[in-house]
Amino acid sequence: MKKIITLIILVGMLPLPQSWAAVKQTKGDFVDKFRQLDEILPTPNRYRNAAGEPGVAYFQQQVDYQIDVTLDEDKRSLKAEQSVTYHNNSPYSLRYLWLQLDQNRFKADSLAERSVEFGGLGRRGPSTKKVTDNKPAGISLGELRRQQWLADNDPGYKILEVSDKNGKPLPYTVVGTQMRIDLPAPLKQGEKTQFKMQYAYNILEENAVSARAGYEHFPDDARKGGNDIFLLAQWFPRLQAYSDYEAWHNKEFLGRGEFTLEFGNYEVNITVPADHIVSSTGLLQNPNEVLTKQQRDRLEKAKTAKRPVFVVTAEEALENEKAGTNKTKTWRFAAENVRDFAWASSRKFMWDAKGYQQGGDEVPFVMAMSFYPKEGGDLWKKYSTEAVIHTMEVYGRFAFDYPYPVAQSVNGPVGGMEYPMITFNGPRTTWQEDGSRTYTLAEKRFLIGVVIHEIGHIYFPMVVNSDERQWTWIDEGINSFLDGVAGREWDPDIPWGVEPRDIVDYMKSDIQVPIMTQSDSVLKLGPNAYTKPAAALNILREVILGRELFDFALREFSQRWKFKRPTPADFFRTMEEASGVDLDWFWHGWFYTTDHVDISIDKVYKLRLDTKNPDIDFERLRQEEADKPTSLFVERNRKEGRELWIDKNKDVRDFYDENDRFTVTNKERNKYQQFLADLEVKEREALERAIKEDKNYYVVDFSNIGGLVMPILLEVTYADDEKELMHFPAETWRRSPHSVSKLIVTDREIKSLTLDPQWETADVDIENNYYPRRIIPSRIEAFKQKRSEEPVRRDIMQDIKTKVKEPKKKKRKK
Repeated sequence: MKKIITLIILVGMLPLPQSWAAVKQTKGDFVDKFRQLDEILPTPNRYRNAAGEPGVAYFQQQVDYQIDVTLDEDKRSLKAEQSVTYHNNSPYSLRYLWLQLDQNRFKADSLAERSVEFGGLGRRGPSTKKVTDNKPAGISLGELRRQQWLADNDPGYKILEVSDKNGKPLPYTVVGTQMRIDLPAPLKQGEKTQFKMQYAYNILEENAVSARAGYEHFPDDARKGGNDIFLLAQWFPRLQAYSDYEAWHNKEFLGRGEFTLEFGNYEVNITVPADHIVSSTGLLQNPNEVLTKQQRDRLEKAKTAKRPVFVVTAEEALENEKAGTNKTKTWRFAAENVRDFAWASSRKFMWDAKGYQQGGDEVPFVMAMSFYPKEGGDLWKKYSTEAVIHTMEVYGRFAFDYPYPVAQSVNGPVGGMEYPMITFNGPRTTWQEDGSRTYTLAEKRFLIGVVIHEIGHIYFPMVVNSDERQWTWIDEGINSFLDGVAGREWDPDIPWGVEPRDIVDYMKSDIQVPIMTQSDSVLKLGPNAYTKPAAALNILREVILGRELFDFALREFSQRWKFKRPTPADFFRTMEEASGVDLDWFWHGWFYTTDHVDISIDKVYKLRLDTKNPDIDFERLRQEEADKPTSLFVERNRKEGRELWIDKNKDVRDFYDENDRFTVTNKERNKYQQFLADLEVKEREALERAIKEDKNYYVVDFSNIGGLVMPILLEVTYADDEKELMHFPAETWRRSPHSVSKLIVTDREIKSLTLDPQWETADVDIENNYYPRRIIPSRIEAFKQKRSEEPVRRDIMQDIKTKVKEPKKKKRKK
């Protein structure tokens, strides 16, 4: 069958991504959306190979800490001394060491404080309003309180001493939130050095300054002066990371980009009031000194309990709240192979625990624990520790067995933050009029969701140790994807996991920046670092790779980079190498551009096979002619009773008046026979089969409006209302990224077409996904017009307006 159907595909011009400007075509308007990422990704080397694995020369440093810290509850301050052993495993000699002084971020002269724009994006959102021509500037009461607290409490480190292991002073320089210690001699490969520090600082009031850690005061507790919960993180000067791809990671801490650190071993002695309960990174080394016999017995019982067992009961916590003491206790903790250390302390804490037998060879048994005050109530009793265990069960399938002996959830003023073996989570119950406490459905979902998310962070980045300051998405995106999986396996109605539909407003907005933007430059961190990459991974798993290939590749990445420091290039390369699928087009579109998904069904042509047989084709043409509307002029003439000339003069009528133009004669039949004679045997057989099957041919024109190439998921509804889903891969756009046409051959009549019927691809405009177009469903809203308004007409039906809005979220990490 020769040239029976011809498809014409128009190629349009799309904007060229800036990262590929160097390879722009000089002739024509072709854009290669499937170009390989060679020009963008770093060249593979001995440290990181082309497969996305650690190379033969991969290295990372080790830093070990011995710390003695004392909490002064009345002054709400810390004082500590630490001995640090730095192991230089790199092939380079180091003449100095860089440390992080994160508490200095809150100093009045810090780069963070001095660079905040008035009325701009602020630290975690706008707390001020810009001056306009007709309105004064506005500042929130929360911002006023913050400024007052910082002015009154002198935040930041007081460095009391820096010396070598023999007590000899070492020269050092403080640069904002960083400190450089100059070594007496270059530290060569394979060598280690030891130094000591003494320091102190005033603990931040978290609710006043919106920090990642600090204290929360409870003035109404029975104890004179009230009580506090202390969450301590970023509390000690920590060594900056030193890597093959950046050397010293000495970027200033501006409050948003988190921390990449070195793994090491910790011995930490924490001295607190004697009636405090301490939760901490590491294993408790002296339970006999800080816990009662009954509490130790409960902890042992919890190892095999079906439900969490209270180690410190609600009644004991309430008794602790009342009196207070001048005595102190020292809690001793040890942790191996962790990249950070955090702890919490309060006399308000009750403490429950439950053992989790995960079955792995490395750490077969984990103790899941929760620490919370009475304000946590039944919400925490029922769900916190169970959510910790559920997270380990799910993440263990996708990554690796939980690698530490304890996993903890602690309630306090921080919405959600993660550290090795310990997380800080904020949701609580609320007071009722009768004095009882209860929780709403939203608070329940929030607690379960934030515990899953923060415990998930112990996998990413506390173990898979990515650089959060540079690429926030690599841990937040992967973790947000996985917390969605875990959330749906807890309760499919939990509104926490990211669906592709959740990101469409951001995808089409002008405030979007590429995911690969450094964290401090991102305009909207939530959608950029959390929801967009999580949505992308959902699409990669459910639409492009399928679960089997995706799950295998993600687990391979997790195993390769467990206790190591991956970059985005390592993730991209591993996912491709392990799945066997070229994904450069996907990484480029989703992570390096601000293109969005918007595929439109533009036209649908219904074609029928031109058989060349006049006895078949002419009858069909006659029917098509009959289906056309009658000429308006002829119809009106008939209604007026006008007699036709051929009817008035019947004696001159001939063959052509008695037969229409679709009447078949021998001339047409002979022409058809000659056509058949000229065909090759295979062509004649194909034509005869097509005539016998008499299928319908539909040509569907698609256009790529958003610029982001994606698979075409097309739902076909037939005349009998049966549906069929057709999947055209992203490679459909390889040679024509602007528009394509697809041929559908079917023996049934097509009634309608729908693109992406399940909203799986984050298509920003679903209205052009329907053919025929549908009436757009919307709502009307009744309102009461104010009497003071002028009596002008207002239409109750308003135009549909698309506004970029971030959903109102409960307080959460960042």
